[in-house]
Amino acid sequence: MIRRRTALSAAAGLLAATPLLTACGSTPHPGAAAVVGDDRITVAQLQSQVKDVRDAQDSSPQGEQLTANSARLSQDTLIRLVQYRIIEKAGHDNGVDVTRRELQDERSQVERANGGAEAVRARFLALGIAPSQIDQALAMDLVRTKLDGKLGAARTNDVLMKTSEALRVDINPRYGAWDAKRGTARPLQEPWLRPVAPPAAESPV
Repeated sequence: MIRRRTALSAAAGLLAATPLLTACGSTPHPGAAAVVGDDRITVAQLQSQVKDVRDAQDSSPQGEQLTANSARLSQDTLIRLVQYRIIEKAGHDNGVDVTRRELQDERSQVERANGGAEAVRARFLALGIAPSQIDQALAMDLVRTKLDGKLGAARTNDVLMKTSEALRVDINPRYGAWDAKRGTARPLQEPWLRPVAPPAAESPV
């Protein structure tokens, strides 16, 4: 397990069953995997993130096991991208941001606490986060940590909930539906909705 709250929250915590997100609307948005306020997360952007993870998994000695354990990679990645936007907006609205120096210091601390850079990359990859995505994960968790410090944990949860409501998060139903109580996405059961096929580049060579 990666030590320090930042590493934990960035990967596992942000995807945990916590009431951060509220479902709003179900109107499809052509070409979008999700819409968060005025920000569209396109299917192409999502697939690019997933491809980065798959490429890193394929290059790992544990590639076969990592791939087998990440059947929900597209959905989990989309959840994380939506949550990043909510946390970023909440931070901006409350005067909280992260400097480049703070991010560099945080990554150095996480690496020292967890056996070095290579070990940290491997642990994040096991959680579905590619090496190129680690800094963003750490930055968003730093914002969350700062919000907790400034507002208190309970107030931060309330702020995140209200920010989510204001942004009117709308996920493409092909990727699931928001579970407002758990603050995450769940698969749809409607038989007429076929799951999104992974891009050809995701398939192992």
